[in-house]
Parts: sequence; C-alpha cells; structure tokens
Amino acid sequence: MGDMVSFPSNGDSCDGYLALPESGSGAGVIVIQEWWGLVDHIKDLADRFAAEGFVALAPDFFHGAATDEPDEAQRLLMGLAMDRAAKDIQGAAQYLAGRDEVTGNGVGVVGFCMGGSLAMWSGALADEVKVAVGFYPAIPWEKMAPTWGNYTNKSAMIHASEEDGTSKADGIQAAVKGIQEAGGDVEVYDYPGSSHAFFNDQRPEVYSKENSEQAWRRTLDLLKSRL
Repeated sequence: MGDMVSFPSNGDSCDGYLALPESGSGAGVIVIQEWWGLVDHIKDLADRFAAEGFVALAPDFFHGAATDEPDEAQRLLMGLAMDRAAKDIQGAAQYLAGRDEVTGNGVGVVGFCMGGSLAMWSGALADEVKVAVGFYPAIPWEKMAPTWGNYTNKSAMIHASEEDGTSKADGIQAAVKGIQEAGGDVEVYDYPGSSHAFFNDQRPEVYSKENSEQAWRRTLDLLKSRL
C-alpha cells in the first residue's frame, strides 16, 4: 500500500498517491487518472506498478474531487484547466525523477481515457518523461494544443479501443504523426471488440480481461526496456 504525498507544482502544490516497490527503489512511473478522479482503481494501478518493481506516483489532477457519476465526472473534466494540468504533470515528473528511490533514465507516464491524452501530452511537456503510454486517449488535441517537438528520442505507446474508432481515429492519427515527425517512436495497438475503458476492472460492463492482460504486458515491456 502506498501513501499520500504532496509535491511542488509551479509555485503551488499537488497531492498524489505514491507506491514503492518491495525492493525500495526502481524506475519511476506516473499514473494519470480517468475522469473519475484519483479513485481506488487508480491507486490500485499504482500498487500494481509497484509490485512490478516501479516507483509509482498517481497525481490528483482534480485536487481532492472524485466521483462515480458520469455527469459529475464530465463537470470535473470540463473544469480541468489544461495549463494547471500541464504544471501538475511537470511538477510530478520533476518530483518523481528527483526522489532517491527512483533509478534509471527519466520517468514513464501511463494514463487512461482523459489521462491517456494527458499522458501522451506529458512527453511533449516534460524533459524528464522518456516514455508515454496512453490507454484510449479521449480528448480532442485542440484543447491541449500540444507541440510534439520534445518527443525526440522518446517512446510512446497507444492502446486504442474499437468503441473509440480504433487507431484510425483522427486524434490518435494526429498524435502518431506529431510524435514521429518530432523524432520519437510510437507503437499503436488495436483491441478488437473492446469498449472504451476496457482496462478498468472495477467496471464489469466494459472490462475485458484478455485485452487488459495483453495491454498490460506490452506496457510493462516498453517501460522496462526504456527506463
């Protein structure tokens, strides 16, 4: 089990859930929430990364708010200031990379839904982020207006759901093009028959065990090979 921590975020502060591996040290991974907030599912994922040997940090981008109601989640998401989220991502990356327990080359970021888009964006925002993995990244890029130039010599992976239009969806194609043009490498995987949020094992109506296990293995392999 991890602990709540607080880290600097451009003159302000942000809280997060930090999970350490049994060995006490390892490569750093930032876990970015879905639109529900920093809920138990995201804390559980940080614990799973810690069990695989990573130092995992799940920042609270909604700063204390969380919900299981879609309408409320939508309201929280629309209220998420992208400039503040960008600062929180950079703060989290700097904080994690600077911790004594974190070893290896930079940090990785893994995000889901809204967090999948923020994860992809993080590679363009923070020098410390060397690997970005987005599960069904869902927000139109226009709201973030990312420039992808900082992706030189970085790695990215996108897990696309069929419900979201597969890897052919415009947003995913735009991200792939931008990352490749910036000199980064990106792998994209489709999961036939998958629902949006197929990785969320606390939502049985969308969860797919087979697809989740395959995406998890691919994610771990990339993080372990690059960090």
